[in-house]
Amino acid sequence: MAMTQHLSAIALVVRDYDEAIDFYVGKLGFALVEDTRMSETKRWVLVAPPGAKEMRLLLAKADTPEQKTRIGNQAGGRVFLFLHTDDFQRDHEAYRAKGVRFLEPPRHEPYGTVAVFVDLYGNKWDLIQPGTGP
Repeated sequence: MAMTQHLSAIALVVRDYDEAIDFYVGKLGFALVEDTRMSETKRWVLVAPPGAKEMRLLLAKADTPEQKTRIGNQAGGRVFLFLHTDDFQRDHEAYRAKGVRFLEPPRHEPYGTVAVFVDLYGNKWDLIQPGTGP
């Protein structure tokens, strides 16, 4: 019997739900998949890139002092998230026009065209258009 699994979401620690939604939906063009109030201070907020079928980002508001220290640095300064696109130039230009900050110019690697950008908290992302092979 074959087992089927997939990652459904990854939690991204944020300072504020609404400012995070503004960035991911307003600047990156992600869809707001769900925004459900759980309590007076907690919401279940899922966003996803256009065309994403399984993976979501759970925008998780930092509650404790330790969680607040992780905002923008969940990967210790490394690239944390990898956003694949079918049109690097289109998305790179659109993001730059909306004020998304890239840390480098686009570069061509064996795996595709890539550039590192940062989200509103400083988390590093790779925008990647995968290559077509060797």
